[in-house]
Amino acid sequence: MTRILLFVLWLLHGLPLAVLAPLGRGLGMLVYCLAVRRRRVALINLGLCFPELDEAARRKLARRHFQALGCSLLEHGLLWWSSAARLQRLIRFEGEERLHALLRAGTPVILLAPHFIGLDAGGARVGMAFDSVTMYARQKNNLVLDRQIYRHRRRFGDQLLLSRQDGVRGVLRAMKAGRPFYYLPDMDYGRKDAIFVPFFGVEAATITGLSRLARLAGARVLPCVTRMLPGSAGYVLEIGEAWADFPSASVEADTRRMNAWLETVVRTMPEQYYWVHRRFKTRPEGQARFY
Repeated sequence: MTRILLFVLWLLHGLPLAVLAPLGRGLGMLVYCLAVRRRRVALINLGLCFPELDEAARRKLARRHFQALGCSLLEHGLLWWSSAARLQRLIRFEGEERLHALLRAGTPVILLAPHFIGLDAGGARVGMAFDSVTMYARQKNNLVLDRQIYRHRRRFGDQLLLSRQDGVRGVLRAMKAGRPFYYLPDMDYGRKDAIFVPFFGVEAATITGLSRLARLAGARVLPCVTRMLPGSAGYVLEIGEAWADFPSASVEADTRRMNAWLETVVRTMPEQYYWVHRRFKTRPEGQARFY
């Protein structure tokens, strides 16, 4: 089945984005109707994070999220097989000079890249301009998809992919050797290396790696957000100013700062955050589960 789906993506990747976009939105609505468990997770997350919205508004936002997910899924064919020239036209890169300046100065850099649906598009665009390092979670239950994703993430330049099981030493060496670290620390990975800090006012198990890695490597943190543009205009990868006074003396304060920043960005495009992930799966002792 995976090979069939990959073949379909390959067939579609040559279509203009103006054609792929409505197909993707239709696919997203189909998934919204059929994927009951994922829809339920998204609605629970939206209810927790946006209590000011009534049920109708949350369902409308969930449908927009699934439509964006459908577009992102079909557009993976572009990321995997389109030419670099086409991808450079589809993914605008803003703030690239900030990263260049730090790397030229010999400063280790962490690109803080949260789980918005344009994440892979942003990663591909970074890879066209920089040899970077990122952590890689293997798709152990689907080796065909695992090989495809691995090839995609190493498609441009000399990208270094490290397993989460390898620990952080390889990441630290790579950053100190001049590779920016494309880092995705905003999901629920369980209790290990995590603390509970608020995310949209809900205590969320959040890994503290951003603060600890920045301290160990002497790295600067650059926010790195990829937005899907309206209609069929592609994506924009935005690298912001390096965070001042980070890391601080408090790992907890740093982790709270990360979540607070992420909340601010999510509110600018709430349909594009990855709401189908069980972000609040791990609960503090004694608290009831949400899912």
